[in-house]
Amino acid sequence: MRVAFSNRGANQYQALSKKRRVKFEKQIGFLLSNFRHPSLRAKKYDETRDVWQARLNGNYRFYFQIKEDTYRIISITPHPK
Repeated sequence: MRVAFSNRGANQYQALSKKRRVKFEKQIGFLLSNFRHPSLRAKKYDETRDVWQARLNGNYRFYFQIKEDTYRIISITPHPK
């Protein structure tokens, strides 16, 4: 598997603080090695658009689609509470 970014996902990644970028990269490592890693808490977010949600930290989530051998990051946003 590999990772690719949508334009929006790439822009949101660039806007993250350095601390959140490091955490995101760690979480992507978990995604690539073990989709079901407990710290990701990955789950289907939108069945019709085939969008998944995973945890960046307590306050941020990232959303992605799985296309063939690629995790396509579509959004990295604060989690609404």
